[in-house]
Amino acid sequence: MKKKKQENYLDKIPSINDKKWEVCEDGLVEVTVENTGFYNTIAQKFFRRPRFSFIRLDEYGSCVWQQIDGQKTIYEIGQILKNTHKGAADQLYERLASYFKILEQNGYVVFRKN
Repeated sequence: MKKKKQENYLDKIPSINDKKWEVCEDGLVEVTVENTGFYNTIAQKFFRRPRFSFIRLDEYGSCVWQQIDGQKTIYEIGQILKNTHKGAADQLYERLASYFKILEQNGYVVFRKN
C-alpha cells in the first residue's frame, strides 16, 4: 500500500479568480466585487444596496495581491513580502496561509494544480 504524499500548503500556486482590481494612487490595491445572486438582487432593488463593492487592501494585502500571477508559490510570495515589509516577518507563513485560505473560501483565488 502506497502512502499518499502530504501536500505542503506553501507549495501551492495561487491565481486571481476573475476579479477586477486596480492599484490606486496611494499604491494600495482595490478589488471590485459584483454582488450577484438572488438575495443581493433583492437587497439592491428594495434596500438600495450597491451592485458593486470595492474592497481596499492594506499594504501587506496589496503587496501579496500584486504578486499573485499563477507562477509564484505561496512560499515565494512570502519571501517577497518579508523582503519588502520588514514588519511582516512575525509568524509570516502561518498568517499568509490563513490569508490565502480566506481568499480561496471567498472565491478570490484558485490554486493551480502542480
